[in-house]
Amino acid sequence: MEFWVAVRPDQYLQLDDVVALERHPAGTDPVSIYGVVNQVRARSEGARFDSDVFLSADGLLPTQSSEAAQVHPTRFEPEVFVPPLPGQPVVRAVGHDRDMALFFDQFDTRLPAGLSRNDEPVYLDLDFLDGTRGAHVNISGVSGVATKTTYACFLLHALFTSGAVDNATNTKAIVFNVKGEDLLFLDHRNTRLPPEQAARYAAVGLPATAFASAGFFAPPRRTSASAAPDVTSRGHGVTSYFWTLQDFCELELLPFLFADAGDERQQYTMVVSQVTAQLRKTMQPLGDGAINLDGVTCRTFADLVDAITDRLESEAHQQLWAGRAIGIGTIHAFVRRLAGAARDVGHLVRGDLPEPERHRIRQDAQVTVVDIHNLNDRAKRFVVGVVLRRAFDMKERSGTSEPLTYVVLDELNKYAPREGTSPIKEILLDMAERGRSLGMILIGAQQTASEVERRIIANSAIRVVGRLDAAEAGRGEYGFLPQAQRRRSTIIKPGTMILSQPQIPVPLVIEFPFPAWATRASEAGESLAPRDEVDEHPDDPFADVASSDDGLPF
Repeated sequence: MEFWVAVRPDQYLQLDDVVALERHPAGTDPVSIYGVVNQVRARSEGARFDSDVFLSADGLLPTQSSEAAQVHPTRFEPEVFVPPLPGQPVVRAVGHDRDMALFFDQFDTRLPAGLSRNDEPVYLDLDFLDGTRGAHVNISGVSGVATKTTYACFLLHALFTSGAVDNATNTKAIVFNVKGEDLLFLDHRNTRLPPEQAARYAAVGLPATAFASAGFFAPPRRTSASAAPDVTSRGHGVTSYFWTLQDFCELELLPFLFADAGDERQQYTMVVSQVTAQLRKTMQPLGDGAINLDGVTCRTFADLVDAITDRLESEAHQQLWAGRAIGIGTIHAFVRRLAGAARDVGHLVRGDLPEPERHRIRQDAQVTVVDIHNLNDRAKRFVVGVVLRRAFDMKERSGTSEPLTYVVLDELNKYAPREGTSPIKEILLDMAERGRSLGMILIGAQQTASEVERRIIANSAIRVVGRLDAAEAGRGEYGFLPQAQRRRSTIIKPGTMILSQPQIPVPLVIEFPFPAWATRASEAGESLAPRDEVDEHPDDPFADVASSDDGLPF
């Protein structure tokens, strides 16, 4: 399973080089053996002690320097598993030999995944990313250093522009922006892209461009009377989103307010189910997103919370709304939790604005960016859960896997933790286990794979590792990495990843080019988005300016 190669003085081998040799066993056809360099060492032959190198340098001790490289075999063709013989010549694998060594010749469809250290293209087998033979990608790495989200966007860029995907025009992506406003400029060219990085895109057969079709959605500002989007770096092309009170009741969204994994261990979850059913049954829409609940008009989420509380605390309605044999302590626990949720998601569930359909998250563009970075954890879970549930339900109703929908979600350990259960975790598990057949592919990322539900990791056909914490690198979730690569993962620089895919028995170290799309306002150049994908009805820019009679300063 490994062998060492001696390196001539006028040659060299470095980590990740691909090599090839041929052996002629007696009585059978020649066997081609391919492998990847996993370790390199240099020694001073003839020296017994470390200090002997000084004697050798002074000409007092005859020694000779030698280099050797450890090779992990990737392929035997034909599959006659014999070791190479000492003294056989070994060459760097190039061209067809390199494709043979890395199984690229067996990929029905190649998707660019990055570059080797020699700036040669590295490919993914698209069959394991589009659901044909497998699906889902999992990316691990330290926050801010591993460039997890950047690499996920690079994969999307490759899917949409490489020509590998037959129906790329109709293929969609939902990207959750969880940190800063970096993903709000995917449709703008990066003015700081160096020419040598643009050339690296050409090396893998990709255009060095931004995303040509992208829609951006952000939560509304809490203080905005017109629900202006809560973003600071981008002044146009961003639509605020919220759900109406009618949506909240009809679509049974209440459980997503209790989406913390710890909630499922509490008794008040029984009340959640009962209240959810009663809201759908008794709600009467008023036509503008507001509702009437047993004669009470509700236009804000606080109104709805008050109406629910009144019915739970009323002896006449308590059994109907809370359920049978539910103690008053359990009811109070639910009410306290619901009141707390009103502070967190009150601006996301409302019925006080005209034309609420303008504030729906739509998938008209190829890439839909849903910004949640300004929300607290409970509101983030609510938005992620509702968006994923709606997208998953639409795929189920369509009855076909085409067109594909890719979901990019960072901080996966927050939404699908290893312990406990929650509505969001159940959706992500369903996506990991059935999404392949439905055409819904998860590109998940997290700092620590050891804290994510095992079945989600196990169903990811492609695994990618960036910079890892040393303690995390030693955990069993990274058993697919050889020991040398585990150690190496703790020191690799941003832009370098370790890629594992089913077709290749050895993980490959790859690099990917600097983003061709802007990742901040200072990099944003020309936008590629068509005019009809820009919000033609921007929110009132003066909505946040207080009037003279509201008691607030201008």
